[in-house]
Amino acid sequence: MVRGLRALGRRGRWVRVAVWALVGLLVVGAGAAGVAVWQNTYALREEKVSLRHDGKLLRGVFALPESGDGPFGVVVFVHGDGPVDATHETFYRPLWESFARAGYASLSFSKPGVGGSEGDWLDQSMADRAEETLAAVAWARGRPDVDGRRIGLWGASQAGWVLPRVAARDRGLRFVIAVSPAVNWLRQGRYNLLAELRRDGATAGRREAALRRRETTLALLRRGASYAEYRAAVGDAADMTAARWSFIARNHTADATADLRAMRGTPLLLVLGGHDVNVDVAETEAVYRRILPAASLRVAHHPEATHALVDHEVERSGWRLTATAVFAPRQLYADGVLAEQAAFVQRFGGRASAPGPTA
Repeated sequence: MVRGLRALGRRGRWVRVAVWALVGLLVVGAGAAGVAVWQNTYALREEKVSLRHDGKLLRGVFALPESGDGPFGVVVFVHGDGPVDATHETFYRPLWESFARAGYASLSFSKPGVGGSEGDWLDQSMADRAEETLAAVAWARGRPDVDGRRIGLWGASQAGWVLPRVAARDRGLRFVIAVSPAVNWLRQGRYNLLAELRRDGATAGRREAALRRRETTLALLRRGASYAEYRAAVGDAADMTAARWSFIARNHTADATADLRAMRGTPLLLVLGGHDVNVDVAETEAVYRRILPAASLRVAHHPEATHALVDHEVERSGWRLTATAVFAPRQLYADGVLAEQAAFVQRFGGRASAPGPTA
């Protein structure tokens, strides 16, 4: 039940496994180590940057194309749920590289309390996250090597409640890429809970117990119950901490519908995976198609992809996932994902206002 109420987009678990596995695999031999190092070298210039927002220092990475002085367009990254650092433990780098080859830089800040950023991401509402993203966009527009007219957003999962809010506020944004975005927190939580129970082969009794626990938790949230009251009502709190309870209490009514209506006209690429147990992609697509003009919406289906856009067969195999992350990280993404998103940015992001040096 607890997992069913959480915000979505948790890719970090398997990425951490792969990164730590790299340490062991590099001692296998010089040949294997050389391949791993080569495959994890990207055609990018990465610059460590910082931004002061709301009295706190955020640390991040500005990933530029390998050559040229710009001015470059920029893709600003908006993370999903969890303690995500600027690179998402290197998972973003293949995306950054694909955008760089399309002539775009990428900007990503670690969440508050992660990767040297000050604060605590569990203290944030979706409105707070939107303000933080607007500050990142403003930071990018202040750079002399950035074309401020060619800035767009990329976001996954929980970012589904942030991207439309930002795009509705900043009408100068050129595009949005929404990967596995959520629409309504409570409906998505129920979908996630039931999908995970089905995946795990739960009995009917376990399913009924999980739904009862969910209803108890929702009743507590509706009346603003404390964490102590939650613990008293549900008994075993599993991994629900007081900070997590506060985060959910602050955000459980999130719904992207109104903000989607307000951002009408901004070109948007909706990217959906066929093996998504976190987000009800059918509902998401139906809502986006109902609200957004057909002329501004592109929908990309990847039947073999998971919530994280990783190939389903790769993700379900521990050894294969680790080997791919170490020796062929670009292949973690399902076929066509990287090229498709880069092509969308090139088409709707526009060209540089003034050409810079080329490679």
